[in-house]
Amino acid sequence: MASAISANRAELLAIANSVASEKMIDKSIVIEAMEEAIQKSARNRYGAENDIRAKLDPRTGDLRLWRVVEVVEEVEDYFKQVDLKQAEKLQKGAALGDFIVDPLPPVDLGRIDAQSAKQVIFQKVRDAERDRQYEEFKDRAGEVITGVIKSVEFGHVIVNLGRAEGVIRRDQQIPREAARVGERVRAIVLRVERQNRGPQIFLSRAHPDFMKKLFAQEVPEIYDGVIEIKAAARDPGSRAKIGVISNDSSIDPVGACVGMKGSRVQAVVQELQGEKIDIIPWSEDTATFVVNALQPATVSRVVIDEEESRIEVVVPDDQLSLAIGRRGQNVRLASQLTGSQIDIMTEAESSEKRQKEFTERSKMFEEELDVDETLSQLLVAEGFSELEEVAYIDIAELAAIEGFDEELGEELQSRAHEALERREDANREARRALGVEDALAELPHLNEAMLVTLGKGGIKTLDDLADLATDELIAKKRTEQRRRDGTVNRRAARDEDKGGVLGEYGLNEEQGNEIIMAARAHWFEDEPVAEEAADADSSQ
Repeated sequence: MASAISANRAELLAIANSVASEKMIDKSIVIEAMEEAIQKSARNRYGAENDIRAKLDPRTGDLRLWRVVEVVEEVEDYFKQVDLKQAEKLQKGAALGDFIVDPLPPVDLGRIDAQSAKQVIFQKVRDAERDRQYEEFKDRAGEVITGVIKSVEFGHVIVNLGRAEGVIRRDQQIPREAARVGERVRAIVLRVERQNRGPQIFLSRAHPDFMKKLFAQEVPEIYDGVIEIKAAARDPGSRAKIGVISNDSSIDPVGACVGMKGSRVQAVVQELQGEKIDIIPWSEDTATFVVNALQPATVSRVVIDEEESRIEVVVPDDQLSLAIGRRGQNVRLASQLTGSQIDIMTEAESSEKRQKEFTERSKMFEEELDVDETLSQLLVAEGFSELEEVAYIDIAELAAIEGFDEELGEELQSRAHEALERREDANREARRALGVEDALAELPHLNEAMLVTLGKGGIKTLDDLADLATDELIAKKRTEQRRRDGTVNRRAARDEDKGGVLGEYGLNEEQGNEIIMAARAHWFEDEPVAEEAADADSSQ
C-alpha cells in the first residue's frame, strides 16, 4: 500500500478494484478512503492549516489536488484566504465572499506520509467491512447457518461464516461436544450486536429454537405450516421435548415428525449429539398437555392453580421417580414446555395434604364461627375455605346446602362478618403497635392484615412504601417448590424466596401500581406549595 499513493493512475485503480473485491465492499468506499489518505498526506506537506481536497476519477484514475480559499477584501489568514486581485488570477469573475479553487501540483509522498496514508485507507476499509457485515447479518437472527470452526478460545468456539465470523459461547454449546478446528458446524443465529471492534454474531447450538429449525428442515409438513411446533424445551445434549399440533386432521403430527422407521427424528438426534427427543401432541387443554408432557410417566390427577401459574400433578407411588426423572429432568422439561411450575406428588402425599387442609379449615370455621365440628366439616366439604366466602356468598346458595335453611345461613353469615371484624380490629391494634402510619390504611387495596405484614417488613410510612418498586411489593413467593423434583436449584430457590412484601396476598400488577402511585401522591402535592413559597420569597 505504501507504493499505492505514489503509483501511477492505472495502479491506483487496480489497487482500488483489488481491495473492493477482496473485502467485498463498494469500490467507491475504497476510492473515498484513498482520497482522504491523499488529503491527509498533502496537508502534512503543504501545511495542516490549508483546506486541501483531493479527487480521484474512478474511471480514468486521474488525480486532482487543490485547496479551497475564500475571497476577502483584506487577507488575515494566508492559508485560507486570498484578496480580490489574486482571486482574479485563479478564477475570472471571482467576487468577495466566494470560495474558489487553487490548484496544487501532485505531491511526491515520502515513506512516512505513505505509511500514514496506508493507515487511513486500512481504517476506512475496515470500518466499511464491519458495516457491510452488520448489514448482512442484522436481520438473520433465528436463521440456521453453516460455518467452519476457526479456533477455540477460552472455551468459546469461533466460526468462520465466509463473510464474517460468529461465536458459539460456552453456555450455548452442547455439553461434551468436541469442537475441532476445520470441522463444519451448524448453529442458529441468536443475535447480532454492533460493537466497537465490529459486529458480534452470537450463535447457539443449545437453544430450543435450533432444534425447531432442524425439525423444519427434516419435516416438510413443518416447513409448509401444516404441522406447527407450539412449544420446545431442551436439556442440551441429554434430552428434549417438543409439543406439536397438526392443522390438518388427516395428518398425525407425532408420526410425521418421527418419520418412517424414525428417520426424520434420528437425523435431528444425530445433529444434536444423541439428544433424546420426546415428541408430544400439543393440546389447548392445559391438563391434557401436562399429562402428555410428563410421558412416559402415568398421571392420576392434575390440579391447576391459574393465579399462581402452578400445576399440581398426582401420580401413583410407583410412577414418582419416572415422573420426576433423573435429577428432576423430566418434570423440569415439562415445566418449561407448559410454561407453568409443576409440583409432583404421590397419591399418599396428595391424600395427606388434602386431609391436613380439611382439618385446618374445619378447625378455623369451628373456632371463628363458634359452631360444632360436624357443621364446620360440612362447610369445608362444600368447598368453603375462607371466612370471606361464607360472609359474602349469596344467602340462597348457603341455604341450599343439604341440612341448611335460610335462618341458619343468615346466622352463619352474621357470625362470619363478626369474625372478620374481630380479625380486622386485632390486626389494626397489631399494626399500630408496629408503628405503621394511619395514612397507609387509606390507600387502595390494602387491609389491616396487609398493613401488619408491611410493618413487619419495616415499611411504616408513606415514603417507605413509595420508595418500593411494584415487584418489590407484590412479587409472589415460590417457597413451596419441592426441592426434590429438581426444577429449581438452590440459588434460584433463594432468589424466589425473597418475593415481594405482600407476595402472599395475590395482588396483581395493576393493583400494585395503584398502591405505589397512591403512596407517592403526597410527593407531588408538595410541589405547588414549594413553588408558591419560592414565588413569595422572590416578590419580597
